[in-house]
Amino acid sequence: MDILRLATAGSVDDGKSTLIGRLLYDSKAIFEDQLASVERTSKERGEEYTNLALLTDGLRAEREQGITIDVAYRYFATPKRKFIIADTPGHIQYTRNMVTGASTADLAVVLVDARNGLTEQSRRHAFLATLLKVPHLVLAVNKMDLVGYDSSAFERIADEFTAFATKLEIGDLAFIPMSALHGDNVVERSANMPWYNGPSLLHHLEHLHIASDRNLIDVRFPVQYVIRPHQATDPELHDYRGYAGQVAGGVLKAGDEVMHLPSGLTSTVRRIDGPGGPVDEAYPPMSVTLLLDNDIDISRGDMICRAGNQPQVTQDVQAMVCWMADAPRLTPRSRLVVKHTTRTVKAMVRDIAYRLDVNSLHRDESALSLGLNEIGRVSLRLTQPIFSDPYSRNRMTGGMILIDEVTGATVGAAMIIEGS
Repeated sequence: MDILRLATAGSVDDGKSTLIGRLLYDSKAIFEDQLASVERTSKERGEEYTNLALLTDGLRAEREQGITIDVAYRYFATPKRKFIIADTPGHIQYTRNMVTGASTADLAVVLVDARNGLTEQSRRHAFLATLLKVPHLVLAVNKMDLVGYDSSAFERIADEFTAFATKLEIGDLAFIPMSALHGDNVVERSANMPWYNGPSLLHHLEHLHIASDRNLIDVRFPVQYVIRPHQATDPELHDYRGYAGQVAGGVLKAGDEVMHLPSGLTSTVRRIDGPGGPVDEAYPPMSVTLLLDNDIDISRGDMICRAGNQPQVTQDVQAMVCWMADAPRLTPRSRLVVKHTTRTVKAMVRDIAYRLDVNSLHRDESALSLGLNEIGRVSLRLTQPIFSDPYSRNRMTGGMILIDEVTGATVGAAMIIEGS
């Protein structure tokens, strides 16, 4: 059974947490004691109904304010698929949290209040989802009950978003009218909107094809750890030398010829071991151990690929950076530590080409720095080469984490641009 990762986004009070609570409740994915706790808290707050948003708003500050602050992860499953949901905050000052939640998502659900239509935050989050190359997008027009389930309200918002989407690179876009509070079109189709012929949200999530979203063409295997069981008593393990890691791209099979970077030496895959023993093939996002025919000096941070299909080996990188630190600001000559796949290197900012206004998509080329939650195009010079692809081609080999070299705190996320 495969796993679908989805992130919710949208403005404050558009009903993201309520939607997830409704999904969990109607799909029977919560325990009785959890429901009892939510019912008790709802009564204490004087609410007339069970507030399902409390299932995800776990922080006390979130419950007190009725908002989402941190990224809350929830897990549930149906007979057809497993799900990991990232409930991301709607406030502007928590944009970095939305980036964190959506960076690994297969699908983003952008909620819009049917009464208010598209807001600045709706556009902001839709743009961020496309910047992060989330393959599938659902615009969920929520609170349809508050506009009398009027089809014209839904169609007006869908048309407005379609016009905005022409400026973005959206691979797959769906529109669903719903009421998370009452469960309309969340798990079951709603009788209140007979004019809507599409699926419920859960039906859409269960049947969405995601296998082809991952790059199965370019073989990329960043080496995470070299396994040498020196204390092994089993004679078969005495000469065992395996290279463990997560497949970032392509399909690997025993007998495949592969190349090691940075050496450029080639070898053949002798065997592939999974957590339960040998496997016939490995593909993203499987974690496996490769055994090669030749004894090559391979260590953490190296890359295994195909001789005729190699990543770019470079020390100069152009990237879109989302800056996540309040202080310091990102400026030219800032020194950072860059974590790219399993390789960690030091870097210096050479230049900031522009800062991007994520609401108007205007490029401010006079910008001299990036502050908290700001996004811009940045040139980096690395102390050692990395083995990268454009983020648009491979999110794993095209993404980087930026770390403060003094405190060790994560201060930014970067997406490598083609032609860098």
